[in-house]
Amino acid sequence: MMPAFKKRSVVKGIIVKEVMQRQLVQLPADNAIRQCIRHIIKFKANAVMVADADGTPLGVVSKTDIMGAYYAGLAVDTQISDIMVGPPYVCSAEDLLETAIARMQDLGIHQIYVRSEANGEITGQMTYSDIVGLLYRYCRRCVKSGRCEKMFSRKEIPRLTVADVMTTGVTSCDGTAPIAEVIEILSEKKLGAVLVTGKADAATGIVSKTDLLLAYIRGADPDATAQSIMNSPVTCCNAGILLSDAIQQMLLFDIQRIFVTDKDGEQVAGVLSLSDATRFRSGTCRACGTGRVLAD
Repeated sequence: MMPAFKKRSVVKGIIVKEVMQRQLVQLPADNAIRQCIRHIIKFKANAVMVADADGTPLGVVSKTDIMGAYYAGLAVDTQISDIMVGPPYVCSAEDLLETAIARMQDLGIHQIYVRSEANGEITGQMTYSDIVGLLYRYCRRCVKSGRCEKMFSRKEIPRLTVADVMTTGVTSCDGTAPIAEVIEILSEKKLGAVLVTGKADAATGIVSKTDLLLAYIRGADPDATAQSIMNSPVTCCNAGILLSDAIQQMLLFDIQRIFVTDKDGEQVAGVLSLSDATRFRSGTCRACGTGRVLAD
């Protein structure tokens, strides 16, 4: 029988419970924003689930919600019940991973809570970091990826580069811009971080939502400058490197995005995020995405 070319995905057939985290980051509704920020930093989370006295989920407080509270001038002792959004977005532990990814992308969220089909309780959560970590582990075992001891020639299968996946263009602000303006940029563009530039538009640092949370809890004035709270230097990679190497760098340094320089390494040309990598659902080479030959 004539072999058929079919588009394949690494995550095909995998269910959510094989990928999810079984640790829930949650707080009672009467806790203060200050404690919520501490939990997010401690557990390296994007959000905290808010529960009532019986542990029933009421809502979620994300980094974006806290950033909004900072912008609005709310005290860090304000109860999280005043800023939470609810109810939590959930999927089933038995859902196909592809279905859960599509739901996350449709909703524009970076993590989703996982409900047990047995009792209906929320038993865990899943983030883009978990999904990309799965893709990376798969590729290290795949003989077609070039990272396995039993590998084929690297030339046999075209491998994805950062340029194939990254988001082109980058949003930036001047180092003298006030923190309040940075919050406005991140909210309007729905970004997780903004590049900070100096003289001749050279990249000097980055301000992420986490940096803003830390500034909030430390009492930084929203009129203070972006450069006063930014992280420096900027973590970058070249657009021409392999996607697998960029993913390895992000996982190693526990970061959710990496800025990308052009192939000459002179200008920042875009950004690669964990959500960008997840969009492809195909690991780090084209063997999964476009070229596997399967017999019907």
